[in-house]
Amino acid sequence: MRDPAHTRSWVLRPTIFLSLWTLVGLAFAGQFYLSSNLLGRSIPWSEAVGYALGDWYVWAVLSIAIVWFARRMSPESGVSWRTGAAHLAAAVVFSCAFAALRSLVAQAHGWLVGEPSGFAEVFRPLLVKTFPFNLLIYGVIVTVSHAIDYYRKYHARTVQALELEKHLTEARLQALLRQLKPHFLFNALNGIASLMYSDVAAADRMLVRLSELLRLAMAHSGAPTAPLRDEIAFLEKYLEIERIRFRDRLSVTFDVPPELLAAHVPSLLLQPIAENAVRHGMEPHARPGSIEILARRSGDELVLEVRDNGAGLPTGVERFDREGIGLSNTRARLAEIYGEAHRFALGRSPTGGLSVTIAVPLELTTGPAVPAVDRTTSASGRDRVILD
Repeated sequence: MRDPAHTRSWVLRPTIFLSLWTLVGLAFAGQFYLSSNLLGRSIPWSEAVGYALGDWYVWAVLSIAIVWFARRMSPESGVSWRTGAAHLAAAVVFSCAFAALRSLVAQAHGWLVGEPSGFAEVFRPLLVKTFPFNLLIYGVIVTVSHAIDYYRKYHARTVQALELEKHLTEARLQALLRQLKPHFLFNALNGIASLMYSDVAAADRMLVRLSELLRLAMAHSGAPTAPLRDEIAFLEKYLEIERIRFRDRLSVTFDVPPELLAAHVPSLLLQPIAENAVRHGMEPHARPGSIEILARRSGDELVLEVRDNGAGLPTGVERFDREGIGLSNTRARLAEIYGEAHRFALGRSPTGGLSVTIAVPLELTTGPAVPAVDRTTSASGRDRVILD
């Protein structure tokens, strides 16, 4: 079955082609009609239109062959002087061809109105009178043809460059994602190994949670972004492992408005940040630790924040000199996906530790109305999702 778009194209192109040449013919008919009246040789409008359209419809027919020839003798096709000589010869041929065809049309018109005339009688004066103008018309058609071809090639190259850039970006994001998954897996296995000889039951529970986490990771589509609800579900599984490792010394709170769970964020965006909060904010201290994951809408932005109550930034320091795989990977992926349209900042948390804030353009997608995690109400009366 023929593609409807292909059929429309076959109808649309001849219509546009004929309309353009008709407009040119009508424009010259108007000029011919006005100049004749100004010179005192007034002619009817119908005669002016018939004469002008007779000229330009002949050029319309010839333009098909001219464009075909122009595409084979483009400036890119070979030696420039050969191309120029070929076009000069073609201009002479097509100018004579115009005079011949136009003479046949004039003869046919003469027969129809009862004023027959011989071919040579019409051809010779017409060729002499229109020859320089015919050369000019040939040049205009060739120039327009080359301009359209250049535009098509430029457009095709632009589309191709955008496609290549898109594939390159996806490849870079996939590489960053592949780097991240072994990173957290390695750390989780280290945690299990450390519990294996001190608390077998806890190590067993960690293995179960890790298998659930790997199942989620394997079910991941590999897309650069995912709904926030999937990120929360993944982070919940990961933090359950950490809670087992720290024997419930770790307190985790999610404060995420349900309407933002459908927002798209980079895949595995929050896990490495939460992992850093555990490793650098929780592990060095014997006291209970807490991690808060917050989300809010700020205009057209989705703002995500991970806070801990660890040591935070040293006094007088606004950022770390060196960043590990988690933070550097997160920075790279945010830059790949959003360019300049994102913010990634480390600061001091109100609870005394480190606060990592990420702001990205808010992109909401359709999804389940009920979030995949439990919901309750915060002290402020606002809906929130709570793990702890």
